[in-house]
Amino acid sequence: MKTSKKHPKTKSNLHPKSKHRERYNFEKLIKIHTELAEFVKKNDYGDESIDFFNPKAITALNTALLKHFYDIKFWEIPENYLCPPIPGRADYIHHAAQLLGESNYGKAPIGNHVKCLDVGVGANCIYPIIGNNEYDWSFIGSDIDEKAIENAQEIVNQNNSLKGNVEFRLQAKSKDVFYGVISKDEQIDITICNPPFHASAEEAAAGTERKIKNLKGKRDLAPVKNFGGQNTELWCEGGENKFVRNMVRESKKFASSCFWFTTLVSKQSNLKSIYKSLENEKAIEVKTIAMGQGNKTSRIVAWTFLTPSEQKEWRETRWKKS
Repeated sequence: MKTSKKHPKTKSNLHPKSKHRERYNFEKLIKIHTELAEFVKKNDYGDESIDFFNPKAITALNTALLKHFYDIKFWEIPENYLCPPIPGRADYIHHAAQLLGESNYGKAPIGNHVKCLDVGVGANCIYPIIGNNEYDWSFIGSDIDEKAIENAQEIVNQNNSLKGNVEFRLQAKSKDVFYGVISKDEQIDITICNPPFHASAEEAAAGTERKIKNLKGKRDLAPVKNFGGQNTELWCEGGENKFVRNMVRESKKFASSCFWFTTLVSKQSNLKSIYKSLENEKAIEVKTIAMGQGNKTSRIVAWTFLTPSEQKEWRETRWKKS
């Protein structure tokens, strides 16, 4: 018999501004989204929890969190599309705001005149939802999957708070990142991206099985991806390393169009080649921001091509009214 397990009151590894630092209050979440109730059970330690390997349970939890914390009335995603953990996505947004703040005399710019490009927005539209609610930013969401774009647009259409603040652009060429998305003379304050992690479908499947085996202590003959994901969301040729290095190369062509380019980098082993690419493209400034949720560690790599004088002009012309 397992004994009671003491949990910290807050998740100290999450950003200080995160709304998710405390343990889930399932009583409140069920009140706002009753469908969550059927998935909440007592775990071995006597705590209320859900089965994080059940995609339907994760979807119900996310829906409840978005309703409770971000004033979202409608949120649905097609079956088998990525259903990401909300706290991690919120952390990225808060770190992005902090990064902009460090370039703005310590004050994160807010308001819909601040524009963020979400590369690979997905059907879930999570980053625009959180960024708009927390900082009133406007968003461009790009994706190569037309069905994902259509679903994300429906989420915006069904939520008045998002209308007029989020637009979507279909990336017609799967190997391009910014080409065909950023318009000529357009200014983007920050880009964010959660790149495909794996280099092939086989690697993605093996990674999922390995994760389940490690967490459950046994092999699952038919592993279920706990957060779903289409091929384009989970893997691409060359995996995360090649995707990010390609992003760096393209970003140089839009050096004056964006203040900060950023991306998640899950594999620490990829950092060396990414830093080398940034050096080759002569990035003016590069920052690496540590992130951590639970047992997983990750980081955001950020870079800019703007000189100090160009950064000052950007602040004065775009963020002064924040």
